[in-house]
Amino acid sequence: MKPILIAGGGIGGLAAALGLARKGYGVSVLEQAPQFGEIGAGLQIGPNAFHAFDYLGVGDAARAQAVYIDKLVLMDALSADTITEIPVDEPFREHFGNPYAVVHRNDLHGVLLEACRAHGLIELRANARVTGYQQDGATVTATLASGERISGAALVGADGLRSAVRAQLVGDGEPRVSGHTTYRAVIPTERMPEDLRWNAATLWAGPKCHIVHYPLSGWKVFNLVVTYHNDAPEAVAGVPVSKDEVRQGFGHIAERPRQIIESADDWKLWVLCDRDPNETWVEGRVVLLGDAAHPMLQYMAQGACMALEDAVCLSHNLDKHGGGFEAAFEAYRAERVVRTARVQMSSRLMGDYIYHADGAQRLVRNAVLRAKSREDHYRSLEWLYGRTGLDGNAA
Repeated sequence: MKPILIAGGGIGGLAAALGLARKGYGVSVLEQAPQFGEIGAGLQIGPNAFHAFDYLGVGDAARAQAVYIDKLVLMDALSADTITEIPVDEPFREHFGNPYAVVHRNDLHGVLLEACRAHGLIELRANARVTGYQQDGATVTATLASGERISGAALVGADGLRSAVRAQLVGDGEPRVSGHTTYRAVIPTERMPEDLRWNAATLWAGPKCHIVHYPLSGWKVFNLVVTYHNDAPEAVAGVPVSKDEVRQGFGHIAERPRQIIESADDWKLWVLCDRDPNETWVEGRVVLLGDAAHPMLQYMAQGACMALEDAVCLSHNLDKHGGGFEAAFEAYRAERVVRTARVQMSSRLMGDYIYHADGAQRLVRNAVLRAKSREDHYRSLEWLYGRTGLDGNAA
């Protein structure tokens, strides 16, 4: 049988390759960049991502790259008071069956890349940007930007927010620009204000803005992410900006969280985008995965986690349906679409009503979250961090 083609060699594409290869399918991963790698800094990884890593056979390697924080902390950026804390210590791990951790995106990508390189059924091709496809009922032929055509048994579109596979399959145009601008930086730990060097994923929530920080890479560095709802009209990615530009969105918050902006010099800007939830993921032997299927805002810290779950679910269903691509892809879509749409919608709501709340909304947020116990938090997270849709046979 011809290999399964995967457009995109990011976290989702490599996880899909690994899951499918572990089920005995040959896979060819087609990555547009000159070499395989990841752009970005920190990721928060919930227990559901570690469930997926375990099923993909790389759980121990992923855990070795992670920093295990003690808690998730939500601070009020106006008053500088603590709103709530969610401990992610041993009781949390026992409850959900896996830890909550933070990790450098490139380190996590490296775990998957190494596992793929070590697997004899996986071919990795760089400089291979998929621009479209054709199918005849028995095979799918992907067209590359170079003009080369590659045939496979099926095609998985894991090519991100501006997926060429999605453009042909769904045809829904450009992503939705959220108007939220995010600035990112990574600093040596010694540059982080000493009184904020917490072993926590910390979020300072303010009117139309928020700040996130947590340690990475064995506490060598801190990841800084500051976001301002400034109604930016156009998508921008990775553009260097001055500290003065970053400061503009945060003059109205308390001095203590503003120190974090002063700690870094090398800021880069992204304007966040997503899409409305969509049910169309499958066309014959072509299927979407990860951001190509369900791009979401960052506010649930679930973009990579959902892509990992997708990979497990896809490989499980292809195995379950004995290699019948159409039936397997439709079963995968049916299993994943409601869950991922819920995360997409929840991410938008979190940005507006939790992270960026103002006035009476801010007071309600603080009162409701302060009243929650550890057990209350666990119950509210069960749908997300439990083993929903995953089982021991998933990969």
